[in-house]
Amino acid sequence: MASETILTVAALAALYNVFVFGIYAFDKLAARKGSWRVRESTLIFLAVLGGGTGAFFCQRLLRHKTRKPPFRLLLPILFVLQSTTGLILLLVPDQVFAAAGYLGALTPLH
Repeated sequence: MASETILTVAALAALYNVFVFGIYAFDKLAARKGSWRVRESTLIFLAVLGGGTGAFFCQRLLRHKTRKPPFRLLLPILFVLQSTTGLILLLVPDQVFAAAGYLGALTPLH
């Protein structure tokens, strides 16, 4: 994979995480004001969909969703998994795609 493509994907992932951070920050502000809130299922969905880093940083910096059971455990786990995956893809993309191609060749198609 070309380095420009990898950098583009990394930039899109960073922008998405900034967006997720903003949604979590909006929800924190709404909680303080007592106004309309973002559903917890939506917040979790955004984090699972690749925004775990943005959600985790918002949780830590703004102290948002620190006591809620699903967020307390899920966001740190997503942060570690998504950050590690991103770092591996940035550092050794050729090996990752070669391994994926090898595994794909082993999987029989029905």
